[in-house]
Amino acid sequence: MGDGSSGPTMDLMRSEPMQLVQLIIPIESAYRTISYLGDLGLFQFNDLNAEKSPFQRTYAAQIKRCAEMARRLRFFKEQMRKAGLSPSTKSLRSGDIDLDHLEVTLGELESELIEINSNNEMLQHTYNELSEYKLVLQKAGELFHSAQSIVAAQQGELELYNTTEQSVESSLLLEQEMTMDPSKQVKLGYISGLVAREKSMAFERILFRATRGNVFLKQTVLENAVVDPVSGDEVEKNVFVVFYSGERAKNKILKLCEGFGANRYPFTEDLNKQFQIISQVSGRLAELKTTIDAGLAHRSNLLQTIGFEFEQWNFLVKKEKSIYHILNMLNMDVTKKCLVAEGWCPVFAKDQIQNGLRRATLDSNSQIGAIFHVLQTKESPPTFFQTNKFTSAFQEIVDAYGVAKYQEANPSVYTIVTFPFLFAVMFGDWGHGICLLLATLYLIIREKKLSSQKLGDIMEMAFSGRYVIMMMGIFSIYTGLIYNEFFSVPFELFGPSAYGCRDRSCRDAYTAGLVKVRATYPFGLDPKWHGSRSELPFLNSMKMKMSILFGVAQMNLGIIMSYFNAKFFGDNINIWYQFVPQMIFLNSLFGYLSLLIIVKWCTGSQADLYHVMIYMFLSPTDDLDDNQLFFGQKFFQILLLLSALAAVPWMMFPKPFLLKKRHEERFQGQSYTRLDNNDYPPEIEPHSVSHNHEEFEFSEVFVHQLIHTIEFVLGAVSNTASYLRLWALSLAHSELSSVFYDKALLLAWGYNSIIARGIGLGVFIFATVGVLLVMETLSAFLHALRLHWVEFQNKFYVGDGYKFYPFSFASLGQDDE
Repeated sequence: MGDGSSGPTMDLMRSEPMQLVQLIIPIESAYRTISYLGDLGLFQFNDLNAEKSPFQRTYAAQIKRCAEMARRLRFFKEQMRKAGLSPSTKSLRSGDIDLDHLEVTLGELESELIEINSNNEMLQHTYNELSEYKLVLQKAGELFHSAQSIVAAQQGELELYNTTEQSVESSLLLEQEMTMDPSKQVKLGYISGLVAREKSMAFERILFRATRGNVFLKQTVLENAVVDPVSGDEVEKNVFVVFYSGERAKNKILKLCEGFGANRYPFTEDLNKQFQIISQVSGRLAELKTTIDAGLAHRSNLLQTIGFEFEQWNFLVKKEKSIYHILNMLNMDVTKKCLVAEGWCPVFAKDQIQNGLRRATLDSNSQIGAIFHVLQTKESPPTFFQTNKFTSAFQEIVDAYGVAKYQEANPSVYTIVTFPFLFAVMFGDWGHGICLLLATLYLIIREKKLSSQKLGDIMEMAFSGRYVIMMMGIFSIYTGLIYNEFFSVPFELFGPSAYGCRDRSCRDAYTAGLVKVRATYPFGLDPKWHGSRSELPFLNSMKMKMSILFGVAQMNLGIIMSYFNAKFFGDNINIWYQFVPQMIFLNSLFGYLSLLIIVKWCTGSQADLYHVMIYMFLSPTDDLDDNQLFFGQKFFQILLLLSALAAVPWMMFPKPFLLKKRHEERFQGQSYTRLDNNDYPPEIEPHSVSHNHEEFEFSEVFVHQLIHTIEFVLGAVSNTASYLRLWALSLAHSELSSVFYDKALLLAWGYNSIIARGIGLGVFIFATVGVLLVMETLSAFLHALRLHWVEFQNKFYVGDGYKFYPFSFASLGQDDE
């Protein structure tokens, strides 16, 4: 861990050297010290009060105070969102803001805004009720007016009939009617109001059942939706009038209105009174509208004022809360005059931290300065890689598998190249690669603007990985040029084809094949091979063998990385009993297969490599005959087979015994090592390292080594086979692209119709974008991810560390609420 303070190493291969530091800070300068360290962003505090609950800590009251101010700010933000406003990124004021003054200001603004909202809700409720009342008066009045007109017409007809056919009987009936007891005459009552249209049928049906048909319901539909006074939502409603007889029926109707949420309003039969009430309601609505508009304008101005200062206030409250949160992690000294802090920082940050401590002492007028003390520890430090906007996305790919152990080799150094390259092997088409590159160039050019905007989940992922996708596009253009495919169409970019037809008619080009007429095509696949009789077998063979070569090369790189890890930690046991036998085993089998592939390509031999590899195990002493590629091949194969068989027990047995011997020597005082030296391999540290007097668990270590050996031996076969996905997905992408081109674009172009061609072009574009540029990109991305996580990183990468999370105000810009 070192205690120098030179500049950052900026080495992405290994973590920055870290040190555990103790700070002793006078109470009067503690706040400014934490504030300066937050500005610096290079110190990770350890919680020294983990056993205490948040309410038992020293600065719990200040945290609660900041939480209350944060709640008010969230309330303002929600109100601005409802009003269609957004906080301004530029504050009208600059400089320091007094927190006490801000607390008072926020309280006053909250009270004012709550009062405005309450008044507005009350006025809006009254306005909505009067609007519904006006509609009831108009529609119910129309119902009564039409009913009265019908009754008047019927009475006129009845009077005309009575004057022509008067009789003694009618006179008697008239006399009887006049002498009838008024108390026995039936009087009908009525209730009017509005009910939601979706409930109107159920309302009518249940009303009929509840009163056994002893009511008369009349409804009329409102053309436009109305704002419900209770919910405040726009609802389509009907005006209804229910005629009933008796108090019992009235009570049932009132309960049903409450159950269905129907709003009831009074109504008078007198036409003059109706007009008078409508006039009064209209005047009241106009007054309310003016008052509501004025209130909304005042509310909008208030929210705009808040919006201008919101970001500055929000940052200040978050900053204040984070400072007190860190202060709660510190220990109070026994004299209660100092606070003790512990945490991790990079070695290069020592001078910067000490300068911050001196500044805090001067600014707080403290008589005593803070003390910076480096602690010696066996605790594993956090891992800190200094990344930029280009390398950070690749580092996230590795960290998603596991964070590197401190000083462990970082796979992201190689991932920057190997990940987009393996993706491009599966996605190779320089037309599709150009599309990916143009899309990411747009994101990169506009990254400053887009980084300040809220994007959707999918767009956010694409934006954060824009440099990864850019590299994927560049490598796809490269492999596409090798495959000579531009949306599945070959081009003679680097000169004419080396092949020609056998005759002028060229009828047998796709049956008998082509003949070579000039020098070999200088770069990539010859354009005449596309669609020829030899294309598919050649591509199958080439891409399959190429996948094996890439896989064996990357697995060898992984094993070499395990050597560098062991060398860095001074672990000679892992070098001789893990790295060496693994290299021998892998290359005795699959390294030899790669050599045979290259030799066959160089010599043009017709040897059957499947036969060679199978009978290398089944009959290693048999003659190779036509499958011999070089002199001494049989002896060389026997030597490699014996080496592979010897490598298995070499990996399995010696290492546990050597670890046991080293453990016994260490705790018998026969060997001494530095405190910061870790002789145990990163993937296994016996439990006795942290508990010096515990017994070495030999059986546990032996079983672990046995599992590790079996896993490597089986994994060498399965991992090599797994790399064949490069071949499979590359062929699938090529064939899909060819199908879309032939069956959508070329087929449509065969018709002499603009409409048919337009449809064909549209299908081709949507299929290319939707299937090849979206689904195939995601598929190839996930397969490349698997090859790195499983086939590459499992050879050397443990990934059981933890990240360095320094206290930094720069991270407060993210919404952490």
